Amino acid sequence: MSGRPLIGISTYAESGVRWGVWQLDAALLPAGYPRLVQRAGGLAAMLPPDAPEHAAAAVARLDGLVVAGGPDVEPVHYGAEPDPRTGPPARARDAWELALIRAALERGVPLLGICRGMQLLNVALGGTLVQHIDGHAEVPGVFGHHPVKPVPGTRYADAVPEETSVPTYHHQAVDRLGAGLIPSAHAEDGTVEAVERPDGPWVVGVQWHPEMGDDERVVSALITAAGV
Repeated sequence: MSGRPLIGISTYAESGVRWGVWQLDAALLPAGYPRLVQRAGGLAAMLPPDAPEHAAAAVARLDGLVVAGGPDVEPVHYGAEPDPRTGPPARARDAWELALIRAALERGVPLLGICRGMQLLNVALGGTLVQHIDGHAEVPGVFGHHPVKPVPGTRYADAVPEETSVPTYHHQAVDRLGAGLIPSAHAEDGTVEAVERPDGPWVVGVQWHPEMGDDERVVSALITAAGV
């Protein structure tokens, strides 16, 4: 491959978004995501929700995939009843992003799941989620920070070998790991903060938000895998 790898990033779909004189429905993405991909050496392409049957064709044109953060995953996807603290469903995003993940896994396209994206990766592989934890989203609308410790010998530890403080904002977490996934980082309270597939194509999920920080190493590892 020559040039910069093409990295698809899934997007939000929101109604009544305002800019200038306009208030319209929008497919949008916080700018930190494409900026991080660009700084790490990739070309960023937005992937707004679409019919799930088109996911394989979309992924076939990509060198790598980022599944972005966002709303809670609807518990029906992992066989649970909604907790009162679970947010409203984003069904179009759930269906589209689960299809993107499965297509990437099938084709061997390098994949990074961020926050919700990590949770969806776990669910796509048959895992479950804890619907509410305390201490990882302290102030509404404000990212906090806490340390995460890598598991030695993992792909995540290869990219980030030391304990680091990461930008975080989530109230759900991995419960039962999906098939083939292993934990590759933990918070001080034991929460699984990163998961990965140890064999085969590069597949990693992180529970925090690297697009809100200055550490490019996880996304650089994705770009390296996508450029092989």
